[in-house]
Amino acid sequence: MGDDCFGDTDTGTGRSTANDPAPAPVPDEPLAECVLCRAPTEYPESHKGITLCPVCEWQEAQRTACSG
Repeated sequence: MGDDCFGDTDTGTGRSTANDPAPAPVPDEPLAECVLCRAPTEYPESHKGITLCPVCEWQEAQRTACSG
């Protein structure tokens, strides 16, 4: 897979999700909870997959970033 620094971000469709922006919030739709700290996220509850708040998302990015 080469020396890329992004880890495994393949969705199984051949499309990377590494740089996908947060979806625009739908009015009156509640926000999903962060799976790590239970804080509100930028994602609606209908968002599929793991949802992280901005703080946990940043910390996860720091943990998975290239160290060299």
